Amino acid sequence: MRKFVSPALIVLLAAGLTVTGCATKTYVQEQVQSSQKMTEAKVGEVQGQVEQNQAEIGKLQAKDAELQGQINKLSDTARDALTRAEEAGKLAKGKFLYEVTLSDNDVKFGFNKFQLSDEAKAALDAFANKVKSENKNVFIEIQGHTDNIGSEKYNLELGYKRAHQVMRYLSMQDGFPLHRMNVISYGEYKPVADNSTKDGRAQNRRVTLVVME
Repeated sequence: MRKFVSPALIVLLAAGLTVTGCATKTYVQEQVQSSQKMTEAKVGEVQGQVEQNQAEIGKLQAKDAELQGQINKLSDTARDALTRAEEAGKLAKGKFLYEVTLSDNDVKFGFNKFQLSDEAKAALDAFANKVKSENKNVFIEIQGHTDNIGSEKYNLELGYKRAHQVMRYLSMQDGFPLHRMNVISYGEYKPVADNSTKDGRAQNRRVTLVVME
């Protein structure tokens, strides 16, 4: 016996398939749109991170250029002091602050002398007060210099004695810790004036304090 399928049933089945197909298509479209939104959001997030990284790199480059500019302005002995301190691992930041030279008329060292005058002590006290008022953990290299009268060896020793006298005074009288100071002698090798004149030789008999952070 042949079964009879109602036309109405066929219509209903066809409609059901159509609805199911539409629902599936809508679901796929929603998933695609959702995926696109997630991708766009991820791309935006990555782009934002890239821009942030580029901004940080720009800041670092600017800071490095500024630091390099400061280094280029340093005296030869200050630049050497900074290098020595960095290599010795004695600095937290490796930053040059300033340098002070005891070379005024009332502070100059006498010929063949390394003892500190009362004027030199007063100048060192003023220097110590300035450093303390800034409330920074500094490292100080104390550099001794001489004129060119005498042998190179003797002048190196004399320059060291001058620098050491300054370090000793800063430690004992102004309370600077010894481990945050260092002395070095340049002897006659770094003149700032003409050694052929009396006044020039007097200017070369000096001590320079290089202050770093």
